[in-house]
Amino acid sequence: MKAILFGLLTLSLPTFAQLPLPALIPQPQSIQAGTGQFTITAKTQLAVLTPVAEVRQMVQTSLPGLRINDLAKPANNITVRLAPVANIGREGYELVVSPTGIRLTAPEAAGIFYGLQTLRQLLPAERERPGFRFTGTSVTTSKNGIIPAVVIRDQPRFGWRGMMLDVSRSFFTKEYVKQFIDLMARYKYNVFHWHLTDDQGWRIEIKSLPRLTQVGAWRAPRTGRWNNRENPVPGETQSYGGFYTQDEIREVVQYAAERQVMVVPEIDMPGHMLAAIAAYPNLTCSGKVVPIYPNGKFYKLEDNTLNPCNDSTYLFIDKVFTEIAQLFPGPYIHVGGDEAFKGFWEQCAACKPLMAANGLKNVEEIQSYFIRRVEKIVQSKGKRLIGWDEILEGGLAPNATVMSWRGMNGGIAAAKQGHPVIMTPFQNCYVDLYQGDPSAEPSTYGICRLSNSYAFEPVPDSVRTELILGGQANLWTESVPTSRHAEYMVWPRAFAIAEVLWSPKNTRNWPDFVRRVESHFSRFDVAGINYSRSYLNPYVTVQKQTTGIVEILLNHELAGIDLFYTTDNTLPDAMSPKYMQPFVFPKGADRLRVVAYRDGKPIGRMLDIPFTDLATRAR
Repeated sequence: MKAILFGLLTLSLPTFAQLPLPALIPQPQSIQAGTGQFTITAKTQLAVLTPVAEVRQMVQTSLPGLRINDLAKPANNITVRLAPVANIGREGYELVVSPTGIRLTAPEAAGIFYGLQTLRQLLPAERERPGFRFTGTSVTTSKNGIIPAVVIRDQPRFGWRGMMLDVSRSFFTKEYVKQFIDLMARYKYNVFHWHLTDDQGWRIEIKSLPRLTQVGAWRAPRTGRWNNRENPVPGETQSYGGFYTQDEIREVVQYAAERQVMVVPEIDMPGHMLAAIAAYPNLTCSGKVVPIYPNGKFYKLEDNTLNPCNDSTYLFIDKVFTEIAQLFPGPYIHVGGDEAFKGFWEQCAACKPLMAANGLKNVEEIQSYFIRRVEKIVQSKGKRLIGWDEILEGGLAPNATVMSWRGMNGGIAAAKQGHPVIMTPFQNCYVDLYQGDPSAEPSTYGICRLSNSYAFEPVPDSVRTELILGGQANLWTESVPTSRHAEYMVWPRAFAIAEVLWSPKNTRNWPDFVRRVESHFSRFDVAGINYSRSYLNPYVTVQKQTTGIVEILLNHELAGIDLFYTTDNTLPDAMSPKYMQPFVFPKGADRLRVVAYRDGKPIGRMLDIPFTDLATRAR
C-alpha cells in the first residue's frame, strides 16, 4: 500500500472538514486521501476474482461498458475480490484507488455492493447520466472516468437502515417503486419498508380474498389538501388506485435483493383497515358497509378497526399472511398496530364476554390480546412480527420488535423489556413533514428540517445498545400525490438519515455534510432526480405577547447567514433592514418578506407571509 500512496491525508476527527476529501454520503468509517488519480477508460478491464454470479453481475452493472477479464493484471485495471478484511464485518469493504489501479475487497457480496456505490460517488457527476457507459476514447469520456486516489475502510454502524414508502394514500407504479429502491440502495440503505395497505387503499393481490383488490384498491379521485377533500358520493365511479399483482411483488422483491435490500411488507391492523372493510364488512364489530374515503375525516366516525373478538377475523388474517409469507422471503412481517380507535370496541357486544373470559380490564388490553394472537399467526408462517410503538399498549407480545415513531419513549420502554427496537421518531425521520418555512413549502403537517434529520441519534443513553437495530426514514403520502413530489420530500433528508445510520457517530459534522449534500445535488441534476433546497430558506417563528403584540423571530439552518426583511410591501435585498434580534411587527403592516444571503449573495427562496398567517402562527 505504501508503494502506491503518496502524501496520505487521514480522516482526523473532528477537523476532517478541512481536508480535501471526496464528497461521499454517507461518510465512510475511515478515509485517507492520496496523491494523484486513476482514470477509467474504455480499455480498463475488470478482474472479478470470485465465481459468485451475484458479485460478477453487480460489478458489471455498476461499471457498464467495461469488460470482465479475470486474467487482467492489477496494473491499470479494477480488481474486485471476495476475501476477509481485518476488522471489517459482512457489509464492510476496503477500497484502494491509486494512480495505477483500483482494488475493492470485501468479505461478502453486500460489502462489494457498498464498495461499488462508494466508487460510483467518487466518479464525476456525469456517471449519473441515464444510459451512461464507459465507452469510446474521447477526452470527454476520459474526464468522466477520473477517480481521486483514496483508501477507504468502511462498514455500517447499524444493521437496519430503512426507508418506508406508503403506497396506500397515493399509489405508485411498480416502475417507480424500483426506482425508489435503486436510489436508496445507492446511499447504503438496506431495508425497504413497503406500507401496502391502509384506509385509503389495499395494494397487494391476495388470491384467496379477491375483493381486497377488486374493491379495496380503488376510491373516488380527489385532489387538494388532505382533509379538505370531499367525501365520496354514492354511485360515484371509483377510478383512482391500483395494486401490485403477486408476480409484480416477486419482481420487486428480486430487484431489491440484487441491491442488498430486504423488503418488509406492512399490513396495518387492527386500525387503518377501511379498504379491507369496504371489501369485507363482516370484519368489523358493526358489519356496516362503508366506502373508501379519500381523506381522513371519517376517523372515529366510521369503524376502521378489525373486530378483535371474532375468530373469523383471525381466519382472515391467516389467509392474508399465508400469501404474504410466500411472497416475501425476509424474516419480518410488519402488522402496524398504530392509531387504532377503540371506541367501537367499547360498544361491541362480542367484546364484553371476550374481556371477561380473558381477564381483560380495558380496550388497551384488547389490543394487546389481538396483537398476541396475530403474533402467533405470523410465527406460524416462519416470520417475526414488527409493529409501531402502540403495540406496547396493554402489554407487548412476547417476541415483537417495536418501531418507535411517537418519539423515542416507546423504543426505550420496549428495549427496557428486552425487545429489539427500530427508532424512527417523527421529529427526525418523517420526511413527509415540512422541511422549511410553511409559507414556501407544499402543504403538509408538522415540521422536520434537514438539520433535525441530521441530529437524529437512534441510541438513547438508558438502554442496551445491541437492542437498537437501527432506524429509518418514513414517507407517508397523504400529501404526496406524485413520484416527482416524493423525490422532493425524500431528498436531501434521506442523505442525513443515511449518514446517521451508516457512519460513526463521532464523524458527524453539519457544515461538512451540507457541503457534501450540495455536491450530490449536481449528481441528481444529471440524473433528473428532484430534491429540495429548503434548508437554504429562512424560517419565521412568531410569539404573541400578553399585550397582543406580535413578535417576529427570524432564523436559518446554516451558520454565517445574513437575513434581510421588509414589512412595507417592498422586496427585500441586502440594503433592507438586517435582522439582528426579535422585533415587533409594525401596526398596520400586512405582510413580512425575508431573504437570506450567504457570502454576499442571495440563497434560497424569499419568504412572503401575510400578517393573517403570522397571527395564526401566534395563536
